Amino acid sequence: MTAHRPRFLTQRLLTAFLALLLCSQSVFAETNGDTHWITTWSASPQPTWEGDFALPTRTPFQFWNQTVRQVTQVSLGGDRVRITVSNQYGDEPLVIGEARLARSEGGARIVPALDRPVTFSGAQEITIPPGAKVVSDPVELAVEAQASLAVSLYLPEPTPPSTFHWDGLHTTYVVQGNETAEPTIDAESPLTARFFLTRIAVDAPRGQGAVAAFGDSITNGNGSSLNANHRWPDFLTERLAGKDIAVINAGISGARLLSNRMGENALARFERDVLAQPGVKSVIVLMGINDIGWPGIPLAPNKEPVTADQLIAAYRQLIAQAHMQDVRIIGATLTPFKGALDETPMVGYYSETKEKIRQAVNEWIRTSGEFDAVIDFDKATRDPKDPQRFLPAYDSGDHLHPGDEGYRAMAEAIEIDKLL
Repeated sequence: MTAHRPRFLTQRLLTAFLALLLCSQSVFAETNGDTHWITTWSASPQPTWEGDFALPTRTPFQFWNQTVRQVTQVSLGGDRVRITVSNQYGDEPLVIGEARLARSEGGARIVPALDRPVTFSGAQEITIPPGAKVVSDPVELAVEAQASLAVSLYLPEPTPPSTFHWDGLHTTYVVQGNETAEPTIDAESPLTARFFLTRIAVDAPRGQGAVAAFGDSITNGNGSSLNANHRWPDFLTERLAGKDIAVINAGISGARLLSNRMGENALARFERDVLAQPGVKSVIVLMGINDIGWPGIPLAPNKEPVTADQLIAAYRQLIAQAHMQDVRIIGATLTPFKGALDETPMVGYYSETKEKIRQAVNEWIRTSGEFDAVIDFDKATRDPKDPQRFLPAYDSGDHLHPGDEGYRAMAEAIEIDKLL
């Protein structure tokens, strides 16, 4: 079998190329009709990292003849749905043997009557070349706003988890064999990362749009309750109910403005994760605290400290890119971090010198007038008695990430009329 592997891969790649060509023609045809696709959910892709990094990936070595079921909560509803599956960081073709989309009934359960097959360019199986992504054909499934969906992918070949989203904050269910259509699956290896699934879009009426939340672990929701949808973008979705506005989360835990490691730097991924998302009209940027905090700790022991001017220059680049695409860009102040991770091996994340950089950055965000609007998350979450710290009721306990109530307070601090 090994001797025939190169020929097998060549056939797979040829099939993938033809599928991608047909898929692009289908997308082009639909954009010229009455169809209006809007991203209603996203998970920004990351490459896995080597074992010498201070944080483990918490992923299996590979999937093989297994079904991966992932539960998501959309923001905006619609009558038809498309999913995007990515092999962006893969070195080999990614084979999807079968995919299905269903309403989630909680946990690993789906609603059988609301379970639909997913095809790609008319085919049940598709092979995705390295570095590529594929968009599914439209799935006829009426989805309400804030509905929970389950996407089940069958991976028949040995498949390293090369393209993933590390901090999914939802249980991912993995079971042996093709059980994509099973009403419930008995997961052998529950995980909390996401794999290959990067976007869900809905066919929504024209005039509707999306707000992207672009950030790091505080946008991604680290410190909030598992499977609860208690990130600040989730609470913002609740506030926008009935206003025909989607909210998509483009946060990556560990993300930085200027450097790679747990995902690419902000300038490298801004177009992919925000500007290229269908329907995006505005973006909220909350990023920079890791650029300040990482240098000198095990996450970046040899990294030189950043300056406020370096971070401001990066913000200006994001502003320029957004405005070239007629996307409104809103700056959010960096939240308090005194005592951050002091009771972990990451001690040193906070220092008085680093705090001065945060203060300088926040002052620029508030007063420069270069963002289209400002959200003061710092003011919304800080302790009036010790403004460099979170209000205790909002602290997850690590003094860097809010807890559920802190994320709720952040969403409530957003003036809705500033968004669009």
